[in-house]
Amino acid sequence: MGALQLTLGAIGVAVSVYAWGLFVAGVVRMVRIIRLGQPDGTRNGPFWPRLRTMIVEFAAHTRMAKFRKVAPWHWLVMWGFLIGSLVLFEAYGEVFYPGFHWPVIGTWSAWALLVELLGIGTVVGGVALAVIRQLNHPRRADRISRFAGSDFRAAYFVEAVVIIEGLGILGVKAFKQAAGLEDPPLWSSFVTAPLSTILPSNPDWVSIMAVVKLLSAMLWLVVVAKNLTMGVAWHRFSAFFNIYFKREPDGRVALGALKPMMSGGQVLDLEEADPDKDVFGVGKVEDFSWKGWLDFSTCTECGRCQSQCPAWNTGKPLSPKLVITQLRDHAFAKAPYLLAGGSRDMAGDEVGLVEDKYEDYKKRLESIDVLAMAESERPLIGGADELGVIDPEVLWSCTTCGACVEQCPVDIEHVDHIVDMRRYQVLIESNFPSELGGMFKNLENKGNPWGQNAKDRLAWTEGLDFEVPVFDGELGDAEYLFWVGCAGAFEDRAKKTTRAVAELLHTAGVKYTVLGPEESCSGDPARRAGNEFLFQMLAQQNVEVLNAVFEGREPGKRKIVVTCAHCFNTLANEYPQVGGQYEVVHHTQLLNRLVRERRLVPVAEVTEDVTYHDPCYLGRHNKVYEAPRELVGASGATLREMPRNSERSMCCGAGGARMWMEERIGKRINIDRVDEALGTAPSKIATGCPFCRVMLTDGVTARQNEGQAGSHVEVVDVAQLLLTAVKRGKERQDVPTDEVPSGTPLPDQDKATT
Repeated sequence: MGALQLTLGAIGVAVSVYAWGLFVAGVVRMVRIIRLGQPDGTRNGPFWPRLRTMIVEFAAHTRMAKFRKVAPWHWLVMWGFLIGSLVLFEAYGEVFYPGFHWPVIGTWSAWALLVELLGIGTVVGGVALAVIRQLNHPRRADRISRFAGSDFRAAYFVEAVVIIEGLGILGVKAFKQAAGLEDPPLWSSFVTAPLSTILPSNPDWVSIMAVVKLLSAMLWLVVVAKNLTMGVAWHRFSAFFNIYFKREPDGRVALGALKPMMSGGQVLDLEEADPDKDVFGVGKVEDFSWKGWLDFSTCTECGRCQSQCPAWNTGKPLSPKLVITQLRDHAFAKAPYLLAGGSRDMAGDEVGLVEDKYEDYKKRLESIDVLAMAESERPLIGGADELGVIDPEVLWSCTTCGACVEQCPVDIEHVDHIVDMRRYQVLIESNFPSELGGMFKNLENKGNPWGQNAKDRLAWTEGLDFEVPVFDGELGDAEYLFWVGCAGAFEDRAKKTTRAVAELLHTAGVKYTVLGPEESCSGDPARRAGNEFLFQMLAQQNVEVLNAVFEGREPGKRKIVVTCAHCFNTLANEYPQVGGQYEVVHHTQLLNRLVRERRLVPVAEVTEDVTYHDPCYLGRHNKVYEAPRELVGASGATLREMPRNSERSMCCGAGGARMWMEERIGKRINIDRVDEALGTAPSKIATGCPFCRVMLTDGVTARQNEGQAGSHVEVVDVAQLLLTAVKRGKERQDVPTDEVPSGTPLPDQDKATT
């Protein structure tokens, strides 16, 4: 141990003591800040499924792999950080003693190979990620870039440290070999061994490279400890916890059912709720649960959510990434005020930091800097003139399609957070888009968003050549309750789907019944718009009716078939929250099963080119992708996939109650989706949801009026395609061949059969 080693070692130890102390203090402060959120006891277990989910997601990079061009490089950097930490701590010994290595494993050739691979992988991965960031820089692609709005300086700092660490690992190993301190076999040092032949043999260089490796890591610790909002760095630690505490312990993403409205860690009973004590949605950042605060802290600003967001991609101000980062920055800026005991009531008056509440009132007040006090006065939702954290246009642009949640590699629950903020705006502030007022009134008074009379719920049955069974107090031998839905009952285009499904069920001999006037809106648009009270009212009313219908039936035989993707999601995933346990199937699932069982036989092929649009609440939210596609194939049509399909399908723009709101900013979402569909040159655009059908039909009509789409292009439900094939087949069997025209039916004939 020479003077150089002693000097470098002393510097390394001194800097490390300072850096580690600062970092530990930062971790403690971050934990204290995250705990400012509301309690949430639903995240505590079960332990083993959650642990398994966490291990699978980080070890196999299952979420990260959704962007395949990025995943392998991030995987290399991640393992370089985790296992490379052992090599980093080895540097404390190498600074003082150039020949130092870990006992036992330090002499293994397998360890030498692992260190070699870690060093190479870290450098290559770090460089690749920096290159990817440059190639996708916003200056190249404007707002289309997923990195628009991200903190580039923080990202480049982290990537630079990653690369330096990798070079440090390789440098130390190469200089050890050059100085004759190590002589590993070539297969375990295929890069450093050749490199060592051109390096000086002085062991001092080992200590120099070791201190470089050490100090770069310590610099990283100091910087991140002083910048708790640097998510691109902190996610290295918080991502493990965020994945472990995700909403669904079995590994599913936070889609399907919305998180119930909670207060104090318990599901809020609206009949017993006290506005003075309970939290109604989220009106202040401290109303988010601690898991919400953990979400904000974990965001890496990778922008995957942003790249998939239909609002962002059509020029709206909403970016899921920016919502999370804005909430994070606000939360951490306000934290000193909250940690000191500050809080405000709904009127904005201070009720926490009052003189008669704390003996050390003045000390607490002095501990809060002026910026934190100013941050505490900002409204969570408000325009630029109000200095709001989240602009109302941002909040109400969300279609709740779930693309952001589906793509997030660290399991941030964007949709739940957005709806929670909507809940407060609707229930407490009564501040929401004016169009929703009419919808809420129609739902409350008429039981449907269109304000139609309940007696007209069976109008769709007129003209059918068979009688549709209506529930009359006895379910009898009916296997399914056919939940028609508001759109299926009242919207002219959706009625065609309802009629097609009814005909197919009748043809297949499926025993079913409908509720008719007893049916009411499932409550989906009310809940997604934030009107939890109205949703609860509708849901409880429907559950009471459904439980009466299925009275005496075993839970596994309480079967419901639905044509609306939104009703499907609500009945299957959200009604259990209010006491409704049913076996709910989408009509595409049931019809596909009937085709497989040969109870429906498509004899005459629909020889047309069809592209299929995945409804968000059927696909992403419930993972039903194959059944509708198999039905398209069964009908004989040629399926042409759009570039964005399945889990990456583009939203039609109707979800999140957006169907009842005007789109005033940017390009219309349905037009954007229709343009993509038309790019496949289809004769028909098929879907499996009445909301999607309405939006896509409007988009096609607009493009036809502009001369950008042929008059032959039509939007249909997959059930109509199947019915066309089945009915034509039936006609061919019933009528002599010479009386049936051959070839592909003309478009007007096609429409007539549906």
